[in-house]
Amino acid sequence: MQIPSKNLENAVNQLGSLPGVGRRTALRLALFLLKKSDTEISDFTESILNLHTKIHFCKNCHNISDNEICDICSNSTRDASTICIVEDIRDVMAIEATGTYKGVYHILGGLISPMDGIGPGQLTIQSLVNKAENTQPKEIIFALSPTMEGDTTNFYLYKKLQHVPVLITTLSRGVSVGTELQYADELTLSRSLEQRSEFKAV
Repeated sequence: MQIPSKNLENAVNQLGSLPGVGRRTALRLALFLLKKSDTEISDFTESILNLHTKIHFCKNCHNISDNEICDICSNSTRDASTICIVEDIRDVMAIEATGTYKGVYHILGGLISPMDGIGPGQLTIQSLVNKAENTQPKEIIFALSPTMEGDTTNFYLYKKLQHVPVLITTLSRGVSVGTELQYADELTLSRSLEQRSEFKAV
């Protein structure tokens, strides 16, 4: 596919680097942006730039935030003695959409997956252990996807937290095995949270 402008081709290449965006879709998007006004393009590019320059990762839980401490961690009505462990920010959004969970979170930033070259050192596991040791929470909930990687990470976390006097629970299996948490419907996710059970390593 011959593109008549080097500038257009550069835009297509950048848009095409996004996940799930093929070259034809990238070209369609670039041509769509080409029709936008200077003000609209300025607002668009500024919002993309702000992703890197103005967004923070919460010092407490690693959630995305406009401030150093996210709205959930800074909310005095949340139960800081209950920590829900999730894979990424999309899982926080999914759980928050249920309206049933009133504790706080800890975002790992992924799951242990040797096949993908992801080990414990690449996740926020040590900061979780430090938090558990220093704050002595009443309960830690493993809310990771019921996949092989999720189960492996649960087991690893359980071993790392064994010395901390805290109740460790996990979601009930209302969430189907192999399903990523962010794709579970709100009712199923809500019931899985409410009917969570104590985690037992087997």
